[in-house]
Parts: sequence; C-alpha cells; structure tokens
Amino acid sequence: MTEKKEIRAGFLDSLWNFFVSVRLSVVVLLSIAVLSVIGTVIPQNQNPNYYLKAFGPFYYQLMATMDVFDMYHSWWFQLLILILVINIVICSIDRLQKMWSVIFPKSLNFNLKRFRSRSSRRDFNAGLPVDELKGLFEKRLAKKFSYCKTVSTEKGFALTAEKGRWTRLGVYGVHLSVVVLLIGALIGLKFGFEGFVRIAEGQTVDAIRLRNSGTSLKLGFAIRCDDFNIEFYKGGNRPKEFRSSLSILEDKNVIFEKDIIVNDPLSYKGINIYQSSWERLNKEGPAMQGPQKVPEIIEVKFQSAASGIIYAQSSSLGKTIKIPEKLGLFELKSYLPDASFQNVSLGPVIIGEYTNPKGETQTIRVPFRFPNFDKMRKGDVIISVVANLPHPVPVEPLYATGLQVNYDPGVWVVYAGFVMMIAGCAVTFFMSHQRLVVEVRNEGRAVKVMVSGTSNKGKIGFDMRVQRLADQLAGLVSKSKNKD
Repeated sequence: MTEKKEIRAGFLDSLWNFFVSVRLSVVVLLSIAVLSVIGTVIPQNQNPNYYLKAFGPFYYQLMATMDVFDMYHSWWFQLLILILVINIVICSIDRLQKMWSVIFPKSLNFNLKRFRSRSSRRDFNAGLPVDELKGLFEKRLAKKFSYCKTVSTEKGFALTAEKGRWTRLGVYGVHLSVVVLLIGALIGLKFGFEGFVRIAEGQTVDAIRLRNSGTSLKLGFAIRCDDFNIEFYKGGNRPKEFRSSLSILEDKNVIFEKDIIVNDPLSYKGINIYQSSWERLNKEGPAMQGPQKVPEIIEVKFQSAASGIIYAQSSSLGKTIKIPEKLGLFELKSYLPDASFQNVSLGPVIIGEYTNPKGETQTIRVPFRFPNFDKMRKGDVIISVVANLPHPVPVEPLYATGLQVNYDPGVWVVYAGFVMMIAGCAVTFFMSHQRLVVEVRNEGRAVKVMVSGTSNKGKIGFDMRVQRLADQLAGLVSKSKNKD
C-alpha cells in the first residue's frame, strides 16, 4: 500500500514538474507561432481541387489527414492551447505559493537596520521634542499610506508605513487574463461556427453552408433580403458601397430589421451577420430582346467596300436579293429575337446566307441594333438591316447579397480576458509595493529625523518621492517652530 502511494506521489510530482517548466512554455509558444505562420502561408478552408492542384494527391491526402487545411479547428492545435493553459495555471500557482507569505504576511515587520543602510535615505535635524514630532508626522503619513504604525525605539520612535502590497498580484492577473483569453478561444473553436449564404432580393433562407465542412446548418430563424443597393465610383464598375436590407423572421413573423454594410453587422441571438459580397443575377444594360414575331418589312442595306456606295432594298424573310455592282446574292433565311456574340447580347438578328460572285456561300448574322457589326467580316460588301422595332427598355438590375454568418460563444470570455489583461498590465507596470520608515531619535541635545523607503518597482522614481517627502516633513517642522 505504501509503495502504491509512493508511485502515485512520484507520478504526480513528475506531472507537476512537467507542467511547471518554463521550457514547456517556450516550446508550446514557439510551436503555436510556427503553426500559425504555416496556417497563414497555406490558405485555409479552400476547395479540395485547389489543394490537389497545389500539392498533388499524395501530399493532399497526408495534409488533409492532419487537418492542415483547417488547422485552427484541428484537435492537435486545440490540444496545444489546452497544454499552454495548464502550463500557465500551474506555473502561476507554483510561484504564487512562494510569494504568498510576502503578499499576505501574518504580521508586518520592518527591519530598521535595512532602512538605515540605504544610500537614498534622507536625514535632517528637527529641533522639536520627540513627542511633538510624533503627532505631526503621523497625520502626514496617514494621508499618503493605507497602513501606518508607530514603533518605539531606544532613542525615540519609528513610523512605519506601506501601501500597494496587493500590487504584487498584478503579474498573476496578467497570467489569469491569458488563461481566460485562451479558454475563450477554445470555446469559440469548439462550439462556434462560421458560414456563408447567398440570398437574392426578396428571397428568404433559414440555413447556411459551413465554411470548414461545407455542410448545411439550420439557424433556428430565417433571414430575408428585402432590398439590395449598390453604389459605384464614377466612371467605372468599382463598388463604392453596397447595402443589404435584412429582416429576421421567426414563425413567418418579422422580429428584427436592419440595413447592413461592410463592418456593420446585424446581430441576433449571438449570431453576427456580415455584409460580405454581392452578385448581379440578370444581364447588364438595356433589354436587347426583340419581338418574337418577325417584322413583315425589312430594309436591307449593302455598302460596297470598293466604292463606298450604300444600296437599300426592302424585302422580307425567305426572299433573295441581288446585290448591285455584281457583289453577289443575299437570302434572308431566319429571324432570332435575341442572339449573342461572345457572351454579349446582340438583340434581334437576321440569319442570312451570302453568296459571293465566285458562288461561295457564307452564313452571317446581321443585328438590327448594330449596323456596323458586319464590318468585322471584312468582306467585299457590308450588310445591315433596318426594321421598325420597339426601342429597348432598361433592365431593372436584380442582385443577390452574400452574407458571412458567424457565431462565437466565447467572444465575451475573450473580451473579459482583454479587460483583465489591461487591468493586470496597469497594476504590474504602473503601481508598486512601497514601504517607508520615518525614524526620530534623540542624539544628545539634537533630535534627528531619518526618512528611508523601498519599492519593488520604479525605484529611482520612488527615491525621488522619498526625498520630496523628507523635504515636506522638514517644512512641517519649520512651520511648527515659527508658530511657537
């Protein structure tokens, strides 16, 4: 039984020594830093085809197995953060045990010999009785220090004072804030999500697609895009600002409405909805589509490339026209109300068959709304058509908004950690534990006063404060003498 206890105690001691090691802190911090650099160099959460093309099948499979493409959500990255949390907690506990008696002593002891031996001490002659100086100095020190006590000595008395002993805990507050920050990050990684959704104007969705897995996730409420507006910079298609008017619905009832822009999200039930992107769903420009019915009368124009003369002749579908200057024949074969060329809408066109003087035939498209279109053919004759078609009307643009949807339940824990860190750093760097001794003693016929102090931080500045305090006490003595 005793051996089992010794084995268990030995194991726990080894485990404690492992986590209390500063070397472990350095190794874990360097590992997290290096992995973060790798996570920045290798794009995260991309399409698998991107990684296959970049690394090949073997390395893709290897890195996918190790969660390199989503490393911040991987089990081993979260394990490193957890080890760092445990390391910081145990290191803080180990060092706090040694500092506990300093921060929370059973009794406050002032070693007068230590204060007398300080080179920054200040001495002056008082010229007043010891008892009178005692009350005078006690009032002054009580205003500046939270603790003040008078101790009798062989030749007089010593006033001992201190403040800020608790400020030695500031560094542990910083350690605790780092732990809280890391715990908040772990909560977000474990229980939070990040996804994307595209919503056309007037449409409603109740699910998003998760970024890291591509799976669909129900939100528990619906998002409707009531309107989308975009403003472009003058003289270009570069967007200046785009805005989505969103409504949150539950059981088909509107719960909340808000217009969002980039960096001004909508928040509902802890879920943040950001304006991320946009897309135009219909074609740009005017409506180029012509009437479905072919025009009865079509005016065909022929321009000779050699003479530049334009010849016009009215015709109809199915007819063949003999082109002047023996330039050939043109037959109007068919009519299309909407045609395109290289993904550009041409609107209504006549499909015709042109026969040159050599008897060679060529099928060509002749748009009604682009009379110079046939010039690109660079033939002996340029053909265009004219008909009484309705004027094109502008197309009302239809947009879809792209939304990034985030949920991070650990964000308030992270905020709390930041507040704690700011407070801990303020205490650690700008506050100190200060101790002061004012000793008054009879030296024959003279009464001498010694002012000396120590501080655990900012020692040069505190020495200057001790000098100023000594000057103030000397000034009090002088005023008291003058009154008498």
